[in-house]
Amino acid sequence: MRRALRLAQKGKGRTSPNPMVGAVLVRKGQVIGEGFHAKAGEPHAEILALSQAGSQATEATLYVNLEPCSHQGRTPPCAPAVIQAGVRRVVVGMEDPNPLVKGRGLEMLRNAGLDVEVGLLEPDCRRLNESFVKYICTRQPFVTLKIASTLDGKIATAQGESKWITGEKARKLVQRLRNESDGVLVGIGTILKDDPLLTPRLKGGKNPFRIVLDSRLRIPDQARVLEKIPEKTILITSAGAPEQRIEELKKKGIQVLILDTVERKINLRTLLPRLGEMGITSLLVEGGSEVNGSFLREGLMDKILLFFSPKILGGQALEMFGGKGIEKLEDAYQIDQIKVKKVGEDILIEGYPKK
Repeated sequence: MRRALRLAQKGKGRTSPNPMVGAVLVRKGQVIGEGFHAKAGEPHAEILALSQAGSQATEATLYVNLEPCSHQGRTPPCAPAVIQAGVRRVVVGMEDPNPLVKGRGLEMLRNAGLDVEVGLLEPDCRRLNESFVKYICTRQPFVTLKIASTLDGKIATAQGESKWITGEKARKLVQRLRNESDGVLVGIGTILKDDPLLTPRLKGGKNPFRIVLDSRLRIPDQARVLEKIPEKTILITSAGAPEQRIEELKKKGIQVLILDTVERKINLRTLLPRLGEMGITSLLVEGGSEVNGSFLREGLMDKILLFFSPKILGGQALEMFGGKGIEKLEDAYQIDQIKVKKVGEDILIEGYPKK
């Protein structure tokens, strides 16, 4: 199963809106076939493993991190193929949360007389496909908040300078995170201050949707997110934005969504379902202090990645979370399942907020 998980990870950032799946066929203690789902619309992991094994699949054991599908989608269902190949036993990491599949693939396998076991390394399997699980259950993207900070929690100097707080290795990791995400979100303040391109500068990298919160459409025409790959840029604005400006941007091929506001800020609770409707299953938030604070206060953060640089700014430098803070310690936001690792000269803390 660990091998199946490692295989599944090879499709990271390419399978959306499908899950990442790896499959390993074993017979008499020997691996006879394996595969992983590389991209939405391409063959599923089980089919590739069966194809590699050929006639040896008879009486073999299939290890797969997610329940084999039983419905016709863009590709044929996998459960019937597993049965037809003569596989004797199937070990599944987790049941598929998709209502079209949930339990039906397992039932089909059992009804055909196969020995089926479910739940091996289930926490690891669920973690691997955390974006898919949330999206398929709520139709909203999985939100990861990424922050680069000094040791004293500052994300920019008092004059607004923030390039570069973290080192090269941390920045390269962020490029990979963009490559694996369907969308990257920032506020208009970040665009005006840094003019980021928000693309993964990786060879063969996938360009995510660049999403900008801009309630008054202050974004300048020369902003790089407008000039480069405009069809992958989504501007989120309000009914108060100038209509002429909206039309000008749309003519450039840029998507403009008009949403309601709360205290003159884009309503994030309205935004996430709209992004889900567009097929965005994972969202990397790289906002500034105010955007970070809004996602935190609204309870819309599913995961947090804190990159701490071994620097201290002190004084009136910009805090990582803006807006009104917690007044009582007992009400503090609690981060769970903490992982800590060194990334070059920086420290990465990964965790999940307790809901």
